[in-house]
Amino acid sequence: MDLLKGKVALITGASRGIGRAMAQKFAQEGASVAFTYLSNVEKGQALEEELRAFGGQVRGYRSDASDHKAAEELITQVLADFGKLDVLVNNAGITKDGLLMRMTEEQWDTVINVNLKSVFNLTKAAIKTMMKAKSGSIINLTSVVGIRGNAGQANYAASKAGIIGFTKSVALELGSRNIRSNAIAPGFIETEMTGEINEKALEEWKQQIPMKRGGQPEEIADCAVFLASDLSRYITGQVLQVDGGMLT
Repeated sequence: MDLLKGKVALITGASRGIGRAMAQKFAQEGASVAFTYLSNVEKGQALEEELRAFGGQVRGYRSDASDHKAAEELITQVLADFGKLDVLVNNAGITKDGLLMRMTEEQWDTVINVNLKSVFNLTKAAIKTMMKAKSGSIINLTSVVGIRGNAGQANYAASKAGIIGFTKSVALELGSRNIRSNAIAPGFIETEMTGEINEKALEEWKQQIPMKRGGQPEEIADCAVFLASDLSRYITGQVLQVDGGMLT
């Protein structure tokens, strides 16, 4: 449908799962796609080759979103390679789960840096060019866990809740410049990470969801396409739950 034709999008953490699905959907919808990967070099390079088949400009970058200087350098390079930046998708994230009484400082700091600081790093680096263009869409991946919390995930929940507050603050600061800032809160999405959960536990999770199934990465990608496109041109400061009714 070419909903993103003519737009340049940067998606962080796109080598697998939701990030990969978003990169694929964006390319299908006509966007030029820049994306990052870090540890999964082979998958990142394979994705770059795959996306080229859609005909648009594509480039993958090995970059650490939690590193402030690296984030600035990434945005500079993307602008040099693509000429502009219309859409930023902050997707990079990790988990280091454990009950609070056993959680180490390293587990806390790593999750906060990768999940939350990375959003600050990339957004701060990207808004200068968006402000000059008086246009832009920033999409941050949070989680239903950031809304309701979850036992054993105090660090992850805190990082994702922080993203919600950050998203709304940026929407208030930059709305007058026609820069939109929204978040997507996925529920239980079936990815490589959830594939490690045993079948019985998976079924119990699904029974708690009104739609009685887990979501697919492509369903998060569809929401991201909507927020990146002009269809959502009057939507900012919002958190869209894509969770099958889990938090209803």
